[in-house]
Amino acid sequence: MSALHPIRPQSPSKSPNQSQSQLVDPFGRHVDYLRVSVTDRCDFRCVYCMAETMTFLPKREVLSLEELDRLCSAFIARGVRKLRITGGEPLVRKNILWLFQRLGRHLEAGALDDLTLTTNGSQLTHYAPQLYAAGVRRVNVSLDTLDRAKFAAITRRGRLEQVLDGLRPPKKPD
Repeated sequence: MSALHPIRPQSPSKSPNQSQSQLVDPFGRHVDYLRVSVTDRCDFRCVYCMAETMTFLPKREVLSLEELDRLCSAFIARGVRKLRITGGEPLVRKNILWLFQRLGRHLEAGALDDLTLTTNGSQLTHYAPQLYAAGVRRVNVSLDTLDRAKFAAITRRGRLEQVLDGLRPPKKPD
């Protein structure tokens, strides 16, 4: 059984956007980095991660995008400066760009330094420009192999070329 440790508030210098005290872990370290999983769903079924047929959480048990925005905003108000959006595969979440756009306001206000995405890369060809517009400057792509056959075997559904296309710079119009 694990013990819960209360977070001890500490009041170092606050930025104008910090209305509450910063979060401090049980070792006295300031908490300034948060990873938030926005879905348990994914468009791959990687052998090390998911069963081929999965049972996902019921929608009512998953935070809404509005709730995720409020939650992330509360952590930012408490001193989180770096935010990483993860999943499952975050880009399969319906209307996920809305959340990135909402969180981007904290970048513009100076309350957040870094808004990052961890993805399998399958949806980047579609979402990269909008993610950039929302303030995402770093993307971590989980890529197990560059061998097409191994990639297909590992992901059970994925197409390597689709992921690689998402990593290429966009084509300039003629």
